[in-house]
Amino acid sequence: MSTMIFSRTDDTPGIHGHTRDCTGAKGSSTLAKLGEGDIVVIDAPDINRALAQKLIDAKVAGVVNTAAFTTGNVPNFGPQMLLDAGVTLVENADPALPGKTKNGKKGRLDDGKIFYGDRSIGKGEILDEDTARTRFLDAREALVDHMEALSGNTAEFVSTEAPLLIDGLGVPEVEVDMDDRKVLIVSPDPELESKLKALRYFIREYDPVLIGVDQAVDELVRHGYRPSVIIGDPELISSDNLRSGATVILPADPDGHAAGLERIQDLGVGAMTFPAATRDATDLALLLAEYHGASMVVNLGPTVDLERIFDTASAPDTPSSMLSRLKVGSRFVDSSAVAELYRVSRSGGGWLWAILGIIAAVVVIILIAGLSGSEGFVDNLIDSWNNIATKFQDLFS
Repeated sequence: MSTMIFSRTDDTPGIHGHTRDCTGAKGSSTLAKLGEGDIVVIDAPDINRALAQKLIDAKVAGVVNTAAFTTGNVPNFGPQMLLDAGVTLVENADPALPGKTKNGKKGRLDDGKIFYGDRSIGKGEILDEDTARTRFLDAREALVDHMEALSGNTAEFVSTEAPLLIDGLGVPEVEVDMDDRKVLIVSPDPELESKLKALRYFIREYDPVLIGVDQAVDELVRHGYRPSVIIGDPELISSDNLRSGATVILPADPDGHAAGLERIQDLGVGAMTFPAATRDATDLALLLAEYHGASMVVNLGPTVDLERIFDTASAPDTPSSMLSRLKVGSRFVDSSAVAELYRVSRSGGGWLWAILGIIAAVVVIILIAGLSGSEGFVDNLIDSWNNIATKFQDLFS
């Protein structure tokens, strides 16, 4: 359903309003500045109720999504809420659109296209009420089927890997001491660099055992960290880092076959195999740290949440991911939670400046006292202190 709004100064068709880019790192701050009639660009597959309500409360006129408002993974209410509020929805827009959108510039949304003047900067597909409703019902049925399949896969995985999950049968014995120590597992992640930077104070304070997974090993080393354990496919890791002296573990099939074993042999690197029904190296790293007595296991990598569980594309690995984290239990911590504990807000440094001010004042007083009088610095300081003490004694006597 398309809403037609005509400007008093412009009779061209479509929605006229200020364009706002709410994607990327600054997206949340831009959301707080939305105004009535704005044309908003977002990147929100399966848009949820919370975001939809914010857009409705801001009284935006149009929302252009570089993703699909409903992917089919979950029956989300967001699209229907926006349509009921009279907001025009455009989805699957050009991925480059956010880079062309200028915050606050007057634009026009018409027939799925965003214009600046007569120039189109991107287009997408208009989402109507009938399509949104049909997708919601289809997604609800698909989710039930997916969860039933996931339940069966989880039961099968438990049946196959009960010895591993219960008694750690098959977990390699390593010489790296993890007993009662904190372990940081670093896995491939689109935000690895920023997440690793946010953990620098934690790493400096606790010196955790570092376990690098797959290509994240090279990223770790590039940032100045040296993992004690490397676990993953050797084809994804540089030769120098495989030869670094770290304990190398290869994920293997239950029959013992491990991908990349030939490369390890060619490099002359000693390696162990970790046979399991999953080839997810992060899950194996979690089980390794738990078995060897880690007091806390911090995981830097993609999180396993409801979105991951509902995602049909990750279905084969989901049982392993869930159960490995359940095995670690209360000792499992996501890196974002640890980073939050070490985050210093911009306004939180006031106490530090106050302490520095007090120290500076004390230094000034000492210098004035020490340089006053005809005696040496120390003698002048002692005389000044005695005079101050005498005055306080007379005052309270």
